[in-house]
Amino acid sequence: MNSPASNEVNSTLVYDIRNSRYLNITGRCTLRCQFCPKHNGSKQVHEYQLDLNHQPKAEEIIPLLGDVERFDEYVFCGYGEPTLNLDTLLSIAKEIKNRGGYVRVNTDGLGNLFHRRNILPELAVCVDALSISLNADTEQAYMEHCRPKLKNAYQSVCEFIRLAPDYIKSVQVSAIDGLEGVDIEACRKFVEASGAEFKHRVLGVVG
Repeated sequence: MNSPASNEVNSTLVYDIRNSRYLNITGRCTLRCQFCPKHNGSKQVHEYQLDLNHQPKAEEIIPLLGDVERFDEYVFCGYGEPTLNLDTLLSIAKEIKNRGGYVRVNTDGLGNLFHRRNILPELAVCVDALSISLNADTEQAYMEHCRPKLKNAYQSVCEFIRLAPDYIKSVQVSAIDGLEGVDIEACRKFVEASGAEFKHRVLGVVG
């Protein structure tokens, strides 16, 4: 689904799965996860190709939101980290909330590290739920599987998980079963001790 006003007709900016509308606002990421399909030759989820040829602005996405009553939620999620396009995320999310919609953000939890400030108060204004990818119970396993581009990434995602429930009503944190050296139960204990909900994912299942 593409903006009629845009010449970048190859970019899928919006896509639907079940009763959710997904918003694909960046191809940039703070991680280079070895298990991510985009690093293994595919940028497809279900029937949608999510490769972006530009960084979309809010004015491109807002006309594609549709009727908020049709969707259970709007999810910022593509093959990039949505908080890297923070101004666009916030502008769109505020518009969705103004129309009575529900907003969830899928994130790697490195937004504070990238922006060098706590972005959770900004998200709290217009985001109902966060889905955070933890993926490892130790820094060594995180470095091996997620291959972060920023220093102190593992400490930062853990701190983000601890902080998030103070700002966002619904916080779910996932780890992937099947990654070598990752203790899923240790991930669960950390997440639940932080006041968030744990989601047990399985390697190779996307979307």
